Amino acid sequence: MIDAATAQDRCAQLIEAARRAGADECDAMARAQSSEGIGVRLGKLEDVERSESDEVALRVFVGRRCASIQTSDFSPAAMQELAERAVAMARLAPEDPYAGIAEPDELARGPWPDLELEDASEPTPEILRARALEAEDAARAVAGVTNSEGGSASFTRSVAALVASNGFSGGYAATTHATSASVIAGEGAGMQRDYGWRSARYAADLLPAGEIGRLAGERAVARLDPAGLPSGRMSVVFDPRVSGGLVGHLVGAMAGSAIARKASFLLGKLDEELFPADIEILDDPLQRRGLRSRPFDGEGLPVAARALVQGGRLTGWLTNLAAARQLGVAPTGHGARGGGGSPGIASNNVHMAAGTLSREELIADIADGVLVTELIGHGVNAVTGDYSRGASGFRIIGGEIAGPVAEFTIAGNLLDMFARMTPANDLAMHRAINAPTLRVEGMTIAGG
Repeated sequence: MIDAATAQDRCAQLIEAARRAGADECDAMARAQSSEGIGVRLGKLEDVERSESDEVALRVFVGRRCASIQTSDFSPAAMQELAERAVAMARLAPEDPYAGIAEPDELARGPWPDLELEDASEPTPEILRARALEAEDAARAVAGVTNSEGGSASFTRSVAALVASNGFSGGYAATTHATSASVIAGEGAGMQRDYGWRSARYAADLLPAGEIGRLAGERAVARLDPAGLPSGRMSVVFDPRVSGGLVGHLVGAMAGSAIARKASFLLGKLDEELFPADIEILDDPLQRRGLRSRPFDGEGLPVAARALVQGGRLTGWLTNLAAARQLGVAPTGHGARGGGGSPGIASNNVHMAAGTLSREELIADIADGVLVTELIGHGVNAVTGDYSRGASGFRIIGGEIAGPVAEFTIAGNLLDMFARMTPANDLAMHRAINAPTLRVEGMTIAGG
């Protein structure tokens, strides 16, 4: 696979071709990735997958008219033809008053920090198979597990590079190791399924495969013989497996593009206290070995750690260049490029700071409530904040976990939920968006 320097060189060649073709401004983003995965089931090899991709995307501007195009043909003739076609397309596009690349004084400058995103070691297929088998074997060894959907292990290496006509040039590489297991407990109509999964930049940071499998097995067995849940209003406790989703809904609504379109439930809430005053939510693109760490954003702007929520209040919106220009604010370095097209907006490594109570203390005074460990469906209205999801988990009676429950719906409004939220102290940092166990008062339950 190519390295970051080769990816930058390809982008530079495409920029030169676009300028020759008549582009006023342009940028190019190159991405390459190779991945290998091994799957096993019931102790036997199930599948082996290997994939490689290598492409470069060009975005050109003729005045305020923009067009994007991408290719995986890197011959000089093909890139020249691509550039000419992109410029021709841009001349026919409508004008966008907010389009354009960054000004030179807005750009990030190297040398780039070492974020430890690339593990130099690469597991062999035999190592991946051993991890997958270890995870599945550990899951199947849990008493009550009756079948398996398999264990898997994978390794991915990727490269990203950005070059623009404003003088920006940068690139970096990253790796990801992942292991998972999914098993079934029980028999017949009473079967229950659950899983364990982890990923990390470095193999040394990955939870041992046996522990991942054990989690999968124990979770599946714990779900056996679920009861129903009565309808009404009660305290809902979100397990860390799902609590990060609530933070994700906040982050999505903070995107400057949604604010500019007036399509966010946070519109007009910038100066209001939305959370209890002791809640803090942070975004850190420079976290070492972070799953969403990066030395610069998708438009070549500098990135930095910042609080998204402090003292219970929002600190501002997340913007790329276009949204910042439309809103009349400074860009925040949250531009994101997934390939061709205009940059979007994305957060980095996000987490809600841990609270002071243990999980046990958090639920100790709940007379009748529910701990949610799985959410089903996508019933969240990003414009109004209305929230309604299918769920399963465990009943809480008298401050204790009383047994599994399933087939119920939890509903509320995100603004009300944020205001009634209490975090526990069990924050674990192994996802892109992390949150501790969260308690939310007074949600509506529709039981089965």
